[in-house]
Amino acid sequence: MQDNPLLTQNVLESFRLDGRRALVTGGTKGLGLIMATALAQAGAEVAVVSRTLTECQMAAKSISQATGRRAIAVAADVTKAEEVSRMVEQVEAELGTVDILINNAGINVRGSAQELLESDWDDVIAINLKAPFLCARALGPGMCERGWGRVINMGSILSVIGIPGRAPYGSAKAGLLNLTRVLALEWATQGVTVNAICPGPFATDMNKPLLNDPEKYKAFVQKIPMGRWGELNEIAGAAIFLASPAASFVTGSGLFVDGGWTAQ
Repeated sequence: MQDNPLLTQNVLESFRLDGRRALVTGGTKGLGLIMATALAQAGAEVAVVSRTLTECQMAAKSISQATGRRAIAVAADVTKAEEVSRMVEQVEAELGTVDILINNAGINVRGSAQELLESDWDDVIAINLKAPFLCARALGPGMCERGWGRVINMGSILSVIGIPGRAPYGSAKAGLLNLTRVLALEWATQGVTVNAICPGPFATDMNKPLLNDPEKYKAFVQKIPMGRWGELNEIAGAAIFLASPAASFVTGSGLFVDGGWTAQ
């Protein structure tokens, strides 16, 4: 008979992140702020990253005050390799080596293919696909050397389905899910897991054009089996699970938090 590890360790302890350090891009608002706060509540120290230092400082202060955990602010444009390198140097100098990376920074430009500009495509691909690659490339090898790490990429339901008017965003998120799988395979034997969270519609700033349009809002709700949009706090559990020892045998996966949309 095999030993039962749960007889000696409470399963809830496997979700704790005490002693870990996390970096969250796009961590100043919306889902990013929720996940950064959740990581701190679970015991991690957190670096909050965005392009605007004042927003990072406010977010880090609110996280620290709410959780009692250390949170630092780092301004960086994560679409540029040199800024990513500087970001890593700053975080490691102030906080220590990074155990958990959440690639959350993202933008969306909506419009039909013939309406979109080349610059729209470039901007969306850069922040949603190039930046996660640059950040993972900068931090993943160190995690591998230390034998423990978690990389979580923020995908989308558009990682696996198409919606008209979302060519750049859908392409980036589909690519991000496959990047997740590739990195997971490359680092699978070195203690580093790589997974994606794929949200459905949440009430974020990015989705205000839909939230403020009654017809578009109704059309989206009709496609969600649960009949509603996600609440921001409903992303926290997925992030903690994938970041924690509880998910030690989960890698290369996409966790869909979408009210059942992609189950249809």
